Amino acid sequence: MMRSSGKSSGNCLRYPWLSVLAFLAIAVVTGVAVFAADVGVRITEWDLAEGTFPHDPAVAPDGALWYTGMQSNTIGMLDPKAGKIREYKIPTPDSGPHGLVADNRGDIWFTANFKGYIGRLNPKTGAFREYPMPDPAARDPHTPVFDSKGILWFTVQGGNFVGRLDPASGQIRLKKVMTEGSRPYGIVVNSKRIPFFCEFGRNRLASIDPETMEITEYPLPEGARPRRIAVTPDDRVYYTDFARGRIGWLDAKTGAVEDISSPGGAKSAPYGMAATPDGIVWYSESGVSPNTIVRFDPKTKKFASWPIPSGGGVVRHMVATPGGDLYIACSGVNKVGNVKVGQ
Repeated sequence: MMRSSGKSSGNCLRYPWLSVLAFLAIAVVTGVAVFAADVGVRITEWDLAEGTFPHDPAVAPDGALWYTGMQSNTIGMLDPKAGKIREYKIPTPDSGPHGLVADNRGDIWFTANFKGYIGRLNPKTGAFREYPMPDPAARDPHTPVFDSKGILWFTVQGGNFVGRLDPASGQIRLKKVMTEGSRPYGIVVNSKRIPFFCEFGRNRLASIDPETMEITEYPLPEGARPRRIAVTPDDRVYYTDFARGRIGWLDAKTGAVEDISSPGGAKSAPYGMAATPDGIVWYSESGVSPNTIVRFDPKTKKFASWPIPSGGGVVRHMVATPGGDLYIACSGVNKVGNVKVGQ
């Protein structure tokens, strides 16, 4: 079922380009090296219907911003140029749509976190298809991502699995993570088609072999709780350390890990993360008010930070567009947004 949401497409908020003084103020307050980047950022947000609770965003081949309405049981699409929103009602009640990703044809794949299936939406027809988990223990599929061969990989947080779905056959294979209580969370795929994921319940990252599905774990500092993850063009893996207010990076070749304090400090709760094509790492601090969008330059190891105009309401995930902008979902304030990056 498809419906157009006029209310949702109305009210957008714009935040002006920040000055050097704003950066210096952040640096003084936090004691972290924040610099006035030679870029500007403009954050535009659009209102969604009350009770939508947009959880994750995705970018489609045509540039549209898609999102999951976790509480409204919808999949939504925003045309950022026109500011128009269209929503698709999921046939199975209370599916709890969580993560989502677009394939090369523009179909939208999502995780039904409450009902234990992977869903696919054909936006042209409005038709949905469901792919149930083959093991009922895989009750809560979490975050999906495609590899370069079109295989869909996904995490199962409470069930403690990582899975793969072949869209050609519909077959799902599951791999139990050997560490109990690891709570697989964010997931990305590097240039060699190797998925890396966060073990949010433990201080570990992990990778899974795309052929054998053998899992390799990488220990992080004591007390770390990696939640979201990004990979840069050089295949370095970055993660947000939600518990310790830090971000870190892994050299998968050597297993070496480094980390650094986020500008908001130990209680900043870094959450959603993405890397743009230029190798810059972006993320949001959910433990500060208002939530922030943070830019981290891996070459200089310096930060820049911008407040989200609506306050954010927790940015649980973000994605980078091919042009170097960011799409965000602001769950607690029922908004989706575009972070425009430019001179």
